[in-house]
Amino acid sequence: MNAPFHARAGLRDPFQAFVCDDATADMLRPVAVEHGWSPEKVNKGGLRNAVQSLSVSASPNILFVDLSESADPLNDINALAEVCEPGTVVIASGQVNDVRLYRDLVASGIHDYLLKPFSVDQLRDTLTHAQTILAGPRGEAQVDRPHVMTAVVGVRGGVGASTIATSLAWLLGDKAHRSTALLDLDIHFGTGALALDLEPGRGLTDAIENPSRIDGLFIERAMVRANERLSVLSAEAPINQPLMTDGTAFFQLQEEMKNAFESTVMDLPRQMLIQYPHMVHDAHVAVVVSELTLAATRDTIRLLAWLKANAPQTKVIVVANRMPSGGALEINRKDFEQSIERQIDLVIAEDGKLSAQAAKLGKPVAEVASGKAAAPYMALCNMVLSHASEEGAEAPGSKPAAAGGKSLVGGLKAMLAKQPKAA
Repeated sequence: MNAPFHARAGLRDPFQAFVCDDATADMLRPVAVEHGWSPEKVNKGGLRNAVQSLSVSASPNILFVDLSESADPLNDINALAEVCEPGTVVIASGQVNDVRLYRDLVASGIHDYLLKPFSVDQLRDTLTHAQTILAGPRGEAQVDRPHVMTAVVGVRGGVGASTIATSLAWLLGDKAHRSTALLDLDIHFGTGALALDLEPGRGLTDAIENPSRIDGLFIERAMVRANERLSVLSAEAPINQPLMTDGTAFFQLQEEMKNAFESTVMDLPRQMLIQYPHMVHDAHVAVVVSELTLAATRDTIRLLAWLKANAPQTKVIVVANRMPSGGALEINRKDFEQSIERQIDLVIAEDGKLSAQAAKLGKPVAEVASGKAAAPYMALCNMVLSHASEEGAEAPGSKPAAAGGKSLVGGLKAMLAKQPKAA
């Protein structure tokens, strides 16, 4: 229906109507002709007939349904949503004069609700506005709001990459006002849905098991809505069920999300890069999340080298996460930057109380944080959008750190270079 997903072009009828009485049909037919639509597309039968018909045929661009014979309009509209393709603008009419019903119907995805008896002018205005909705936002999204795809990768487990991915996705939706998908690709232990207090559903595992099913309608049904602008595709697959896929499903999911959303954030476990290197080929930005430890320094070097070789067009942002406010660091910032031969782009301080509060509330850290604690997350969101719009520009912080000066890890890169390459 007219949810915040963008329909793809297809061979659809421009208009169909399902009405309960002759008076409504007689009013609709001449107005349909005025808009260049066939009067034969005005059918008798109401909402029940609409559900039966659309379950075996493509949805029109604009659908008019009569709820006059419906005992439970809200549930019946939800049944209609099950058979409607994404992008269909639905106009309902009925005899129940209840503002709560109107609000619930609009919240469920319909464009407008006309209370009977309505005038020809009201009908004409509503259909004209529906045409405007179809023609306007999709063109603007393609021209003014190009899709932004971001991959968030932790160099090691436990560095907080999933926390950052969830916060970034929430900010792109809530603050940047972009329809956003969070794709959590940790199939067995993902926390994307958990961090937002959602049930993950079976959408992701169904996609992996049946890649041929993935299309716009599948995306609309499989995504779990966190709020008006953020939807999540996650999983909690049984740990005795190995991941058996050649990566086709992931590629198709990326393609469909480009059509359906203005932004995609992939929470990408590092082992996925080895198994499915194509996952970052279309990413505008890769957020590499690390910490200042010896092991994380080693893996940051390796991951940056991998990205340079496999996705040279992708802008890289290096985030040092969970930076302690006091006490001795395993590696100081200067030595870390010297070893990875570039600067850290963003530092996020350790804040156990904030993390615990976010977990208890079932909200992203960026939503719970305020003031100084929220600033790094907003800065990351701005950097992602800025990098995605800088075609061919050099990423900030990519200048190699000055050579010279010894440190505890001064020879780490040289030692790694001597190690045999992994098969």
